[in-house]
Amino acid sequence: MRVSLKWLREYVDFDLTPEDLAHRLTMAGLEVGAIERVGGDWDNVLVGHVERLRPHPNADRLKLATVDTGSEQLEVICGAPNVEGGQKIVLARVGATLTNPQTGNQETLKAARIRGVVSEGMICSERELGLGDDHEGILVLPDDAVPGMPLEDYLGDVILDVEVTANRPDCLSMLGVAWEVGALTGNPVRVPSLEYAEDGDPITTKDLVDLRAPEFAPRYTSALITGVTVGPAPGWMQLRLKSAGVRPISNVVDITNYVMLEVGQPLHAFDRDTIAGGKLIVRRATPEEPLTTLDGRTHSLSTEDLVIADENGPVGLGGIMGGGNSEVSDSTTDIILESASFAFASTRRTVQRRRIEVGGKRGTEASQRFERNLPITLPPVGLRRAAKMLVELCGGLAAKGIADDWPDRQEPAIVTMTSERMKQVMGSDPGREVSERTLRSLGFELAATDRPDGEYTIDAVVPYWRTDIGIPDDLIEEVARIVGYDVVPVTLLPSTGEPELPDPLTQIKDDVRDTLVMLGNRETISYPLVPMELLQATIPGDAPQDPLRVWNRMSPDQEYLRTSLRGSLLRTLANNERGIGRESYRLFEIGQAYLPHGPRHQPEERTYVTGVLAGTRANRSWIEGNEAVPDEMDFFDAKGLVESLLGAIGVRARYEVAEDRILAHGRTAHLLPEDGGRPFGTIGEVHPDTLAALDIRTPRVVLYEINLHAVLDHRREAERTWQSVSRYPSVLRELSLLIDEGAPAGLVSDIIRDFPSIVRSSLVDVYQGPQVPDGKKSLAFSLVWQSPTRTLTDTEVDVAETQLLDKLQREAGATLRSQA
Repeated sequence: MRVSLKWLREYVDFDLTPEDLAHRLTMAGLEVGAIERVGGDWDNVLVGHVERLRPHPNADRLKLATVDTGSEQLEVICGAPNVEGGQKIVLARVGATLTNPQTGNQETLKAARIRGVVSEGMICSERELGLGDDHEGILVLPDDAVPGMPLEDYLGDVILDVEVTANRPDCLSMLGVAWEVGALTGNPVRVPSLEYAEDGDPITTKDLVDLRAPEFAPRYTSALITGVTVGPAPGWMQLRLKSAGVRPISNVVDITNYVMLEVGQPLHAFDRDTIAGGKLIVRRATPEEPLTTLDGRTHSLSTEDLVIADENGPVGLGGIMGGGNSEVSDSTTDIILESASFAFASTRRTVQRRRIEVGGKRGTEASQRFERNLPITLPPVGLRRAAKMLVELCGGLAAKGIADDWPDRQEPAIVTMTSERMKQVMGSDPGREVSERTLRSLGFELAATDRPDGEYTIDAVVPYWRTDIGIPDDLIEEVARIVGYDVVPVTLLPSTGEPELPDPLTQIKDDVRDTLVMLGNRETISYPLVPMELLQATIPGDAPQDPLRVWNRMSPDQEYLRTSLRGSLLRTLANNERGIGRESYRLFEIGQAYLPHGPRHQPEERTYVTGVLAGTRANRSWIEGNEAVPDEMDFFDAKGLVESLLGAIGVRARYEVAEDRILAHGRTAHLLPEDGGRPFGTIGEVHPDTLAALDIRTPRVVLYEINLHAVLDHRREAERTWQSVSRYPSVLRELSLLIDEGAPAGLVSDIIRDFPSIVRSSLVDVYQGPQVPDGKKSLAFSLVWQSPTRTLTDTEVDVAETQLLDKLQREAGATLRSQA
């Protein structure tokens, strides 16, 4: 919002410098992003009066103007087509610095001889003064400009660029900012008059409005102004509109824009003679109903679009833009003025669906305000203000009364605040007097009561222009920000109750994230919206085939809610391969998957952790050195990682051979609770066809996924014990075992892990082929033997190893491969 300080002073007095005012507003919640000074570099530029205009003696397209500066008359050559005698203009004297319209550079004006005649200055256009882009004609000033007055005194201004938050649509108006300044300075706000002569014939709501879609337009007001004369707006109004970045068009259109900037209510003027039947019908569009808007675009509408129509069809897109068939023109004499409340959600959807843009920005000035949920009590204020200006500035005759269709009328909101709550929220109470004074300065009507216990209560009627006040804490915030957060005493806030226990799902997500990062994995984050092609390429066989579709997609790549994280993570892997080209990847994501049919036939949201391992694994030990040939991570790397993860979060699982559409046969397993129940996860090597479909170049990729919702019921609090690091040396041994090819390697791993004096073990190889008997497979384990109390001898390790082999043969049918 561009706030002109010269315009702002019409509503409230203040003597702060622009910098001080910007600081005060920013500290109160209205951030000022920039301060723009208009006219600070206008030396030797002043108001002039064209006394006489005659042709240049030596040039057909040039004119020689005699310009009165109040103290002298200068001869100035001008070629602008709109220069006329009697005009008040901007005169740049020799020595002035102006903008060259062709180059955009700043240049110093010098006396020049043009076709034999010396020009003693220059009559300026908007662009040369830095006021706009128009340089086809000169800038003509209003009649109240005094010749000889420095232009900086007449047109100079300071513009504050205020960043208005989404919850403060009232501050998208000069009056809204004026209330803020009044509260900060303690000065009263001058509210513009809404009174005007209603000398025309009386009208009723039924005469002008037929509201058929209150769900899209909960309130619609209109007024009838007849006998207007369309022409240029007064100069002062044009200058104010330009300071706000709005291009003047005509007095009628400029008044609607002016009132929007003044009080915050968008308006639209219809040429009554173009409205068939003389009544505005507010309704949903019919399927494929056409409408050509003021920007020249023709839209094929749907029933989700709101139109303002007459008996023949649409004449405007509600809350967004008028139609070209009802536009005010120079021949317009009778006007139907619209001031309505349009639903913010439907307005936003229509803007997005119809791709409405003005000046490179999404939406229009009107729609941007309606999308912020303007108060439903604002339309009659804007309507009466605009009607008053139309009568006074356009010579119109206002009908008696206005049309106001408001099916669901509301009483003003009343919010109650207590001093006890003030102390809880702020840590201190500034007192009843300060609280009352602050709230009244912001436009609240108050009823305050002192209580016998020394506390007080304030009942506040919310001003009609505020939509962000609904609970007591909102009133407390108003007091705090106007008094100043920096002057609120620093106090320790009292405890409000027992400490809240962490949410179990949040806790397990944090634990999973910490564990995986500690194990050397990198977290990724992706959008939950994906294309159908990605879902079809990665969806499990038992997953639903009808994912939830976004009705109004942003792009084809963000059309469906994912039913698993598989596709997102595999696409991330493919992108990393193309962009980074590492030798190995250990990625994971914790996020939501969305199933279209939950337990109660409603969409269900589930939280998963999904990870991938791809590329070469790290060397097994420093002994192998850099010359060891790296091998690829496989199913067992992922299995070991998942075992470590589940152990860290207190979940015990067993594995069951499984089939999965996108995972390789024979290298896929389900994770099931050790104490029984349904599978809660999957591990498997991604099928080569899936890798090819996603353009993943790494030949072997292992994927794991765990449903975190499902494991919550099986989580046990891990017993945390402390054990000192042994001071004695360890012994590294390797075992190569033979077991039946159908036997799970996990059984052997569990026996080895639980055997005394083995402090660390890992499965380093699984082999089937030559030198291994049919029906068998070879498992190679690396074992670390160590005692916490003494040094183990080779003989002791040999004896223990023999005992381990006996146990393995009894419980798992495993034998040494060298004995086969």
